[in-house]
Amino acid sequence: MNATRRAIADHVRANPGVHFNGVVRGLDVAPGQVQYHLRRLREEGEVVADEVQGRTHLYPPAYDDWERSALAMFRRETARDVLAHLLDAGETTPAALADDLGLARSTVEWHLDNLTDYDLVEKRREGNRVFLEPARPAATADLLGEITPSLPERMVDRFANLVDGLVEEG
Repeated sequence: MNATRRAIADHVRANPGVHFNGVVRGLDVAPGQVQYHLRRLREEGEVVADEVQGRTHLYPPAYDDWERSALAMFRRETARDVLAHLLDAGETTPAALADDLGLARSTVEWHLDNLTDYDLVEKRREGNRVFLEPARPAATADLLGEITPSLPERMVDRFANLVDGLVEEG
């Protein structure tokens, strides 16, 4: 395996769930080169790619489907904040979660729907009240510890939060 391909494989191993642009930025390698080497790494079984919410995320092959989805969701700052808060707080309601995080209720609900779809959060109804809790708290906490988001990932998430706040006010 050549040096560029090894560097890409190492980057994916060190940053499970990273997306294509994250690899390009992280290694300062031309996008065409990254595409070529990722294709080869996928053919060799060194890297697995999954699309989650319109983005292709890359993983070492050791992760199962649930772990890959969870890692992809952790790459989104608001989803990561929601999960971290739920791990700390335990059971809560969507309104309390939105208040605690200082986010619009619609933003929290959108992320909760996605987190529920990927079996990261469980919603339980009692009458007209909804309660939330992590679906797999121990596994979620373990995986969450593996994620260190990049500056560009944080900036994109914060821009989305800013726009959401402006829409909510307007």
